[in-house]
Amino acid sequence: MTIQSPSLAILEADEPDRMTLKVGALAPTFEGLEGVDGRTYGFSTFADRRVLVLIFSSNRCPTAKAYAGRMNALQADYAAHGVQVVAINSNDPHLYPDESLTGMVERAREDGYTFPYLRDVGQKTARAYGPTCTFDVFVLDADRRLRYEGRFDDARLADRVTSPDLRNALDDILAGRDVRVPKTRAFGCGLDLV
Repeated sequence: MTIQSPSLAILEADEPDRMTLKVGALAPTFEGLEGVDGRTYGFSTFADRRVLVLIFSSNRCPTAKAYAGRMNALQADYAAHGVQVVAINSNDPHLYPDESLTGMVERAREDGYTFPYLRDVGQKTARAYGPTCTFDVFVLDADRRLRYEGRFDDARLADRVTSPDLRNALDDILAGRDVRVPKTRAFGCGLDLV
């Protein structure tokens, strides 16, 4: 199965040269992304999960590295509620050799990832969603509509967090409420789409 290209009607300009999926839009599907465990993943893999948290990440970005423990904790805290964290690396390994699948395997092992870490060859998934950087989060509900997009929380250093944005969004979705703050500004390293 190939990724459906989103129409411009479900994208909005987040930066002058980048279109980001709009909150409320039906998320573009993806299939066949290779994981660090050698398996392939896609929407169908997570069909039984109530909420899908897609995090566009990186091997080399200091921000992405700083969130490893928080990503593992989020998966542990919300798994029983039907939430699945999925990290996606869309960086081009030809531009950044550290972003190769081998580097991804090492990063996942070093950080003890408890969730799939997937390689977005050709950046098709990134083009469909429009992350503004690596560390941009997209939360999809059971109908696979985008309910939250933006930062994980408000501080790269865990001890400085004052607004747990992603956890707030998950709590709202799981309680059947509108997400109180459905869009925040993500921060991290640049994501070059080629």
